[in-house]
Amino acid sequence: MPIKPLRKAVFPVGGLGTRFLPATKAMPKEMLPVVDRPLIQYAVDEALEAGIEQMIFVTGRGKSAIEDHFDIAYELEATMRGRGKSLEVLDATRLAPGAVAYVRQQEPMGLGHAVWCARDIVGDEPFAVLLADDFMVGKPGCLKQMVDAYMQVGGNMICAQEVPEDQTHMYGVITPGRRDGALTQVKGLVEKPAKGTAPSNLSVIGRYILQPEVMRVLETQGKGAGGEIQLTDAMARMIGDQPFHGLTFDGQRYDCGDKAGYVTANLAIAIGRADIGDSVRAFAVDLLK
Repeated sequence: MPIKPLRKAVFPVGGLGTRFLPATKAMPKEMLPVVDRPLIQYAVDEALEAGIEQMIFVTGRGKSAIEDHFDIAYELEATMRGRGKSLEVLDATRLAPGAVAYVRQQEPMGLGHAVWCARDIVGDEPFAVLLADDFMVGKPGCLKQMVDAYMQVGGNMICAQEVPEDQTHMYGVITPGRRDGALTQVKGLVEKPAKGTAPSNLSVIGRYILQPEVMRVLETQGKGAGGEIQLTDAMARMIGDQPFHGLTFDGQRYDCGDKAGYVTANLAIAIGRADIGDSVRAFAVDLLK
């Protein structure tokens, strides 16, 4: 059976961002900038690099800034033109007509529920899921690495990363099977296992390639860890019915759902920038003295 190409990506952006209050009281956490680009922009750029044609945002109340960000800003662009400034800096924020869709998650019931909200737009196609909190830096990007592997093995795929044993209770964790380079067969999944019970230290990171059958599983999925409808639980029910692999990402991940991870990402990206890297690095060295 031929492997269907990946054309659609779901971005669950309906969360409340409580860990970053008060900054996220009126601004979506996905709009928090890493240097000068919001987290959601990096995730969309990663999807575009991987060949994604349609971006599906699952939003909630107070998320209109995300829609505005990927819209045309007539007043801003007119002002910039009038002042002779280049609009190139805004190119990445303009998605082609028809390349973006929005659907509302009316209450925060978990990642699985957010993905299920996009079922009518996804239709009968495989799709990617990208969590903007997981800021992935690599060349090629994380999703591109996953798509390349997916086109070889098909089925479902998750991004996998080794984490310290004392942190496995914070993640979905893989029961690993046969390994082939960066690919690991997934024999089981457990969401946030109790300390000391994790089947491995190979955790599930916020990038997924899923077959449309997961939507039918989510239709009847009960609440799991944290009293939420967990995507990990639905994926676990599909193991054995379809190929399932984890791909270890060749690059760097920053957990921007965590304050320390977010600050670290800003510092790392700033130091790597040609325009500001030298001055930021000099300041950091001086500060650490």
